Amino acid sequence: MSLAAQGLAAARPTGTPNIGHLTRAVRSMGILQIDSVNVVERAHQVTLFSRLGPYDPDLVWRALEERRIFEYWGRMASFLPIEDYGLYRWRMDAIARRHADGEWTKLADIVERAPTYVEDVYRQVVERGPLAPADLEDPGERGGPWWGWADGKVALEHLFITGRLSVAHRRNFTRYYDVTERVIPEEHRQVALPADEARRQLIRQAAKALGVGTARDIIDYYWIRVEHGRQIIDDLVADGELIEVQVEGWSEPGYLHSEVGVPRSVDARSLINPFDPMAWNRDRLERLHDFHYRIEIYVPPPKRVYGYYVYPFLLGDDLVARVDLKADRKPGVLRVPGAFAEGGVDRVRVARELAAELRDMAGWLGLGEIEVGEKGDLAGELRKAV
Repeated sequence: MSLAAQGLAAARPTGTPNIGHLTRAVRSMGILQIDSVNVVERAHQVTLFSRLGPYDPDLVWRALEERRIFEYWGRMASFLPIEDYGLYRWRMDAIARRHADGEWTKLADIVERAPTYVEDVYRQVVERGPLAPADLEDPGERGGPWWGWADGKVALEHLFITGRLSVAHRRNFTRYYDVTERVIPEEHRQVALPADEARRQLIRQAAKALGVGTARDIIDYYWIRVEHGRQIIDDLVADGELIEVQVEGWSEPGYLHSEVGVPRSVDARSLINPFDPMAWNRDRLERLHDFHYRIEIYVPPPKRVYGYYVYPFLLGDDLVARVDLKADRKPGVLRVPGAFAEGGVDRVRVARELAAELRDMAGWLGLGEIEVGEKGDLAGELRKAV
């Protein structure tokens, strides 16, 4: 049920996936988290590959520029269905109030030093947009790597997260900001649900996207505050939209949306990246699949158990293995430093199916070879299958 709700149980498109397939995939998830880590391919692209198979990655940027999706902080940086724009206006307004009260110290410092700076940045976008931070007349100096943003970036991000600017497009992963009126179609800008109703709709969508989940699972999906989310869930149960169920092995009740159906069968085969909606909630992943999963990017190499950037492997209706992957683009090799089987699985079958999925991924990435390393109890069988 949870796999079907996430779009992972259905057969992948026959032929070449098109922009309609992509937008339907985003709609089924409700949210596509963006991440910059490019060890294999950026996470949002792999999340779509898991559902669509080999597709043209430029479809994401086309969907953004054709206003089929928009970018906002739905759950971290995310691509969202364009028709959901009105569900986030309350969040934009709330953040604007907090920023006005000085909550963001970087912004407050700029306002203190240069009271007109933010409005001047906005004026430049109005007159010249879309603009990246480097395009500003006075972008300022970075204060360090990663989050050491220059003044121009801080101003643009403030204007973006409070809804005055939107992301028009991206180039080489850099955001280009434009005034929202030139990005979001009017029909969607006119929708501005009150906070309570917007949260209620997001809770509905989260329940549908999860298939079944605890109250915490559902509330966490769009990062709704617990005190708001629990009351909404109670109200939806009282209204008959959510059904309270008991799930074997769960210590808390589960909730099922009344419109979610149970698939007759699940015959999935996908590699799941750490930023896939299926893998966000590690506790839920363990409850559903008895699969203990942690990302080890920030773990010192000697202390890593499985590897730097590990993908769970979904086969049928269960997670049966995990593989450490790296796209070595210069020699054109998809490297598999480690491959590990879950207990009790048929390793020969798992290796055969995993090899097929890796071949699809390598082809999609334009890599001509797959090289399997020595680490892990599945590595030997996988080398034979590859």
